[in-house]
Amino acid sequence: MSISWIVIALILGFVIVFQIAKASEYVSILRGEEKTRKENNRINAFLLLAFLIAGLFGVWYCNERLGGKILGEAASNHGERIDSMLWITLAITGIVFIITQVLLFWFSFKYQEKEGRKAFYYPHNNKLELIWTVIPAITLTILVGFGLYYWFQITGEAPKDAQVVEVYGKQFNWEFRYAGKDGQFGKRYYKEVNEATSNPLGQIWSDPANHDDIYTTGDMHIVVGKPVKLIINAKDVIHDVGLVHFRMKMDAVPGIPTTMWFTPKWTTKQMRDKYGPDFNYEISCDQMCGKGHFSMRGTVIVETQEEFNAWLATKKPQYAAATEAATPAPAQDPGKMNKVSGDTTKAVSDTTKPMASL
Repeated sequence: MSISWIVIALILGFVIVFQIAKASEYVSILRGEEKTRKENNRINAFLLLAFLIAGLFGVWYCNERLGGKILGEAASNHGERIDSMLWITLAITGIVFIITQVLLFWFSFKYQEKEGRKAFYYPHNNKLELIWTVIPAITLTILVGFGLYYWFQITGEAPKDAQVVEVYGKQFNWEFRYAGKDGQFGKRYYKEVNEATSNPLGQIWSDPANHDDIYTTGDMHIVVGKPVKLIINAKDVIHDVGLVHFRMKMDAVPGIPTTMWFTPKWTTKQMRDKYGPDFNYEISCDQMCGKGHFSMRGTVIVETQEEFNAWLATKKPQYAAATEAATPAPAQDPGKMNKVSGDTTKAVSDTTKPMASL
C-alpha cells in the first residue's frame, strides 16, 4: 500500500512541476522574454549561492555523523598506512574542492547579468596555465609515489615467521589451506581437482608434504599480532579477495597466484567488545564473478596463537578424507555368508519336511 502512495505522490509531483513550467512559459510570453530572462538569472544566481552553503553544510554534517564510523579503525599495520594516505589525499583534494567550488558559485552570484555590465574576454595566460598544470602534476606524482611504496610493501616479501594461508576463490565461496606440522604445502595440479574423491584443490597425494595439510571452507583463521601471508588463487573465473577491515584487496586470477601480507592488530573478540557482539571480520569478493557474486562472503576469525592451535588440532588433514573416500567398503565374511546360507537351507528343509511326509 505504501508503494502505491509513493508512486501516486511522484506522479502528482511531476504533474505539478510540469504545470508550473507551462505557467512560467506563458508568463514570460506575456511579460516579455528579455525581462523574464533577467529575472531568471537573478533567481538562479541566488539559488547557486544557497546550494553552495547547503552543500558545504551537508558535507560537514555527513562527516560529523559518519566519519570513521562506517569502516572503523584499520585493523592491520598496512591498513594504518592506507588510511593515512587516504586522509592526506582527502585533505589535499578537499582544500582544492572547497576553494574551487566557493569561487565557482560565488562568481556565478557576484557576476550575474546586470544592466551596463559587459563580460570580460580573457582568452589566454601562460603563467596561470603553467601554475594549474605543474602544481597538480607534482602533487599527484607524490601521491602516486606513496601509493606505489605502500603497494610494494603489501605485495613484497613477508617476514620469515609469517603464517601462510592459501586462499582459493570459486563460484561462489572461499576455500583455504593451511600447512600441517611440517610447515610446508604439498604440490598441486589442477587436473587432479576432483570433488567426488575429496580432492577439491588438486593435491598430489604422492607428495608426503600433502599428508598433513588442512583444507577448510567459509572461515579463515589467522593469528593476532603475527604477520600473515595470503597466497591467492582462483579455480574458475577472476575473483578478488576483499578484506575491508584490514584495508587489503587483491585479485584472484586463474593460473596466476598472487600474494599479499599484513599483521592483524586485534582479535575478533576484542573487536566485538568495541563494536558489538554482531561484529565479524569479512572476506568478500570485490570482483563481479557471476550471478551469485553477492553471496560470496566469508568470515575471518582473528584469534590468539593458542586458540588457533586448538582449532587446527580439531581439523583432519584432507589426505585422510581422500583416503577414506578411496577405500572400498569391507567385504562380508564368507563364513558368515555360509552360515546364513546353511541356516536358510535348514529352514527351507524344515519347512518342506512335513510336506514330504504328506
